[in-house]
Amino acid sequence: MSLDSSNKDDGHNKTSVNEFILLGLLHLSNFKSILFVIFFTIFLMTMVGNSLIITAIRMDPYLHTPMYFFLANLSILEMCYTSITLPNVLLDILQSSTVISFMGCMVQVCLFTLCATVECILLAAMACDRYVAICRPLHYTSIINKMVCINLALFAWANGVFNSTVQTILTSRLPFCGANSIDRLYCEVQPLIRLSCADTQLNDILATISAAVFGVSCLVFILTSYVFIISAILKIPSREGRRKAFSTCASHITVVILYYGALIFMYLLPKSSTSQKLDTAVSMIYSTLTPVLNPIIYSLRNQQVKEALKKTMKGNLCASWAV
Repeated sequence: MSLDSSNKDDGHNKTSVNEFILLGLLHLSNFKSILFVIFFTIFLMTMVGNSLIITAIRMDPYLHTPMYFFLANLSILEMCYTSITLPNVLLDILQSSTVISFMGCMVQVCLFTLCATVECILLAAMACDRYVAICRPLHYTSIINKMVCINLALFAWANGVFNSTVQTILTSRLPFCGANSIDRLYCEVQPLIRLSCADTQLNDILATISAAVFGVSCLVFILTSYVFIISAILKIPSREGRRKAFSTCASHITVVILYYGALIFMYLLPKSSTSQKLDTAVSMIYSTLTPVLNPIIYSLRNQQVKEALKKTMKGNLCASWAV
């Protein structure tokens, strides 16, 4: 641990932190070889799986629809999530080190906040798409058109950049006076706020506002949309019609449950010393398993995606044989 000495006006000799210790793998340090293989496999599966989803959507004209446009954005996002955390985790395992520099930590804070914000808005946009498709099918093409999709995606990414910039600047200006251990695989705003030795009231307020605006409000919007969606599905007279309508939402519902389930556990449930290990495990699932599961969920639950993936993989194999 590296610390820089500095004298404060109150006469006490304190130290400022210029690096942090990530304790996410502390309790699993005896299984480094196995962990490396697991995380490396997850990294490859995430990158390959989401790349295939993006390629399939791009190559198949039948998937040039709003829902798959948002799914492509979500796949890009999941690749970003994984690239933020797992390369650093793999390097730490190889080097038997859990230290991350102050600047490296702030970069993770910025990128992770960006991704989390964008994902909340994208999941809400996908709920809106399903609502219009099921509740107002005759007006679908006029309401959810190409320009609306592009504007919603730009809105999501712009808000992600704005929120991450604000949160990162405020967090980077906090003083850290000795305590530098984070019970995560990566750096996040909330654990860093708890480590600071200064008054963090402004940071707490803005973090709460951020969670309310981009997290809670999007979740409320999604839940409200599905109240109307389920109500509309139940009014469909035929059982087969209800099944088909619900199947178009099943993948999105699954992803929402996984994503918000982890968020609620980590940030909204009361903290206790006995739940710290479980909290760390959930953060691991949130940052590594969710990105790798999304393409699997969408491909398994959607026949069009499966067919497009088969065509894409067959085309890649033919191209490789031709070379």
